[in-house]
Amino acid sequence: MTTDIIDIRLHGRGGQGVMTSSYMIAEAALLEDKYVHAFPSFGPERSGAPIAAFARISDERFYVKTEIYEPDIVIIQDPTLLGQVDVTAGLKEGGLVIINTDDPNSEGVSNLKNSRPDAHFATVDATKIAAEEIGIKQTNTAILGALIKLTDEGIIKLDSIKKAIMARFREEPARKNVNAVERSFNEVKN
Repeated sequence: MTTDIIDIRLHGRGGQGVMTSSYMIAEAALLEDKYVHAFPSFGPERSGAPIAAFARISDERFYVKTEIYEPDIVIIQDPTLLGQVDVTAGLKEGGLVIINTDDPNSEGVSNLKNSRPDAHFATVDATKIAAEEIGIKQTNTAILGALIKLTDEGIIKLDSIKKAIMARFREEPARKNVNAVERSFNEVKN
């Protein structure tokens, strides 16, 4: 893997676990002895308000501590943000966009693809996966398998995210979340 910094920006709504997603990415990277920085960006927003969280990963020490304005990867946990928030703002040319949606041909997804023809788009129905595997429509871990698959385990490995989840949650919820990650790894469409 290159020693470049990989910048990931996650979009969702307050209460959907966007911040937890960024922390899980960071915790998995730490298990691989990488350098990380993960943090949210929100003010006094209420539950349901659009928020962003960030994860920055590198094989080498870095000192950048700013928000991520030019991400390599954008993860959209809530498809209702499409058309409401400029989720691809600053996305590097050829960047990766992962969208949680049950309809990869929806107007919102199509409009986003048309606005950024240089980007690589992928979709996964993380909401369905989370509902079926975890029992709630909390997509924060369910979408992470898609990230790992689409980056060919180059940023973090599937085993690392599983270990991070097992360390963070109690046994039964951890097992359910690991199942959700595995399903999104296998069901992502690009």
